[in-house]
Amino acid sequence: MTDWREHILKKFIPGMAKLTLVSDPDRLLLEEKILKGIAERGFELITYEDHVVFRYIYESRFRSRWDNGEGDDLSVVLRCASQDLRDLPYDLLQAECKLSFSLGELFPNLSYPVISSLNISYIEQLYDAQVKYTPEKLGDEATKDFILRHVFKIAPELIKDPKDLLSVLLRRHYRRKQQIPANLDERFIKVLRQNKQFADWPLEVIVPDSQAFFAFLQERWQAFLNYVTKQKKDDCYGTSSLHFEFPGPEILPFDHQDIQVYIDNLFAEGLLKPIFLENGDVFAQEWFSCGIDLSPEENNRRRIEKLLYAAEEALPSRDSNHEEWLQFAFVWAELTALVSVKPSEEYEERLKPLRAKVDSAIKDWALDRYGSLASLPPAPPILLHHIPRYLARELVNDEHAKIAFVVIDGLALDQWLVLKKELEKQEPSFVFREKAVFAWIPTLTSVSRQSAFAGEPPMCFPDSINTTDKEPILWYKFWENQGLKQNNVAYARGLSDGDWGKISDLLAKPKLRVLGLVVDKVDKIIHGMQLGSAGMLSQIKQWASQGFVLNLIKTLQEEGFYVYLTSDHGNIEAKGIGKPNEGVVADLRGERVRIYPDPVLRARTKERFPESLEWPPIGLPEGYFPLIAPPRTAFTKEGSILISHGGISVEELIVPFVKIDRKDG
Repeated sequence: MTDWREHILKKFIPGMAKLTLVSDPDRLLLEEKILKGIAERGFELITYEDHVVFRYIYESRFRSRWDNGEGDDLSVVLRCASQDLRDLPYDLLQAECKLSFSLGELFPNLSYPVISSLNISYIEQLYDAQVKYTPEKLGDEATKDFILRHVFKIAPELIKDPKDLLSVLLRRHYRRKQQIPANLDERFIKVLRQNKQFADWPLEVIVPDSQAFFAFLQERWQAFLNYVTKQKKDDCYGTSSLHFEFPGPEILPFDHQDIQVYIDNLFAEGLLKPIFLENGDVFAQEWFSCGIDLSPEENNRRRIEKLLYAAEEALPSRDSNHEEWLQFAFVWAELTALVSVKPSEEYEERLKPLRAKVDSAIKDWALDRYGSLASLPPAPPILLHHIPRYLARELVNDEHAKIAFVVIDGLALDQWLVLKKELEKQEPSFVFREKAVFAWIPTLTSVSRQSAFAGEPPMCFPDSINTTDKEPILWYKFWENQGLKQNNVAYARGLSDGDWGKISDLLAKPKLRVLGLVVDKVDKIIHGMQLGSAGMLSQIKQWASQGFVLNLIKTLQEEGFYVYLTSDHGNIEAKGIGKPNEGVVADLRGERVRIYPDPVLRARTKERFPESLEWPPIGLPEGYFPLIAPPRTAFTKEGSILISHGGISVEELIVPFVKIDRKDG
């Protein structure tokens, strides 16, 4: 057997039972292809995690139908995270079919404590390595070495000099490629420390932390430019005037061929920033000119050219995992922001076919794979409703922690990049730990933002699915279920440029530990925007320069809060294709999406707009059927141009999730 999934999926025989209980302490059932395979066999998986949520889903969607003699075709897999199914309620234990799976069964010769720390996405590579190399019984350290070598392609004992180490770290950190657990990092660093060449390197910081690694490269890039440009001019070499925040060697081997291949990508994608050199244009033909701040026009031209190529190369497919889309979204955001900020007919024309490919690819992927995301574990968050559960773990790990959850309504990822750039100018000590998450489809505020504050899928708040009026109740309820009292939690929305009184009143609460804030300025800009994507970015930049977001973040940090920032959905520029003439048939008559109470009514509108998408009710309440407008279009006056949201483009669906720290701690 060469595929570990066969070991699991062969146990799920269609029609074998209405309810199957599975002990799955290692989250094997939550691997994306396993989830897909279970669904293809006719089973629906539910995780027993939150008792109240489970009961709502199980009783309303399955048990009630079975009791009424309906739903004979419904088969449910109830996944229990415990090793002992007896932790489940008594009535569930009456199920005839019970299964269990664990990493220990899959990898009997590897150390269980070590392999259990590994992200589930790496199990396939580890299983393939086990089949190929058939290791004998290995202890903790030997298991770590086996995983480093065969899963992450890292052989610490073969890293002899700086170019070897930089190559490994670039492969790891570039586009967040590798998620290596802390116990493997510790082993890696321990072996590296045996090499005297790395005695003064800040390994404990730059090995696990991407932001620290790129900050280390950034300050060494200045020294490298000084070195190579002085050599070109036959000048004396020196970097004595430079101050380094990180210890380690002054000059890194950026010019080695194994390192050079990354350099232009790092500058194009904004991971490193070009440095100004006096008369730097004389080096415009050198390979390292990608890291020299030339004229703004030349800088943009080079970055756009590189990003066009990078986006083509990195575009995920229908079979890609969700992480590839989250990584791609940052490349796409950098590219679209650059093209929009400096509109060019040439680049717009070159971007059109690529944009069509991206829109088609994300639609196909979402139809095939999006449904499995809600079942994935919330650490790290993948969907917006995972975020509160992720934040709750921060409170468990630190009983004195205080958390501020800031949702900037409607902020797209490219607009976040513009906002971040302004914040970096205003406060250089900020450190942005950037990730991305998926919004809920349809990407509407009442659907997606509510889920972010409820900590639950939209199906769990059917009574308020078309409004946000119950959002604060859902927020308080979530934290009450986590053990906090009402005076530990606060919520405020409608925040804009001048709401300091409201914020000050909240911060004055002596026992406050969790604060949820909605900043609605971007959403207001969206609904008043008539100048397209370029106008949006210009308005975001202007708003950011006025200092509200800066002051909000600094105030929260000064009050001792960990600050997390996200958005409920993004937005796109869309062209009107006409309004459906249907009176009051639709429950919600949006621009990018319309909501119907039953599929028959929806189908009638689709007849007029055959390219529109009947989105399946994934995670949505009963009687909620979205019809999504075709890519880059809207159900509004034909030919009109507007900024809107509700669909499934990358720009609408993938939003920033950022922890904002300070360099000074």
